[in-house]
Amino acid sequence: MNSNAARRIRAVTMSLALLALAGTARSAETGDGKALFTARCGMCHQTIGMAVAILSRRPADPSKGLLEDRTDLSAAVVRTVVRTGIMNMPRIARGEVSDPELAQIANYLSRGKP
Repeated sequence: MNSNAARRIRAVTMSLALLALAGTARSAETGDGKALFTARCGMCHQTIGMAVAILSRRPADPSKGLLEDRTDLSAAVVRTVVRTGIMNMPRIARGEVSDPELAQIANYLSRGKP
């Protein structure tokens, strides 16, 4: 890849990141866990995301792929997995998802289960 193409890719990536941050700033103010989940986690954990494919391959229960459809998640499990990482998922630092944002995402995914 030449340097011009690499610069363009970096510029597009940065623009997308800034748009996501702008959207999540409003979501964080309004306490919208679903919007935060979509903005921060959706690229991997919504319909066509890589994590959905990986989690759906689990032989024990392929229905575990879409986190939003699961009823077995607790807020504590979501917070722990996000901060420590698990399998292919890296840990997510507080600079990427703040503790208040993570609390809203965890509450949304757990349907209020602690």
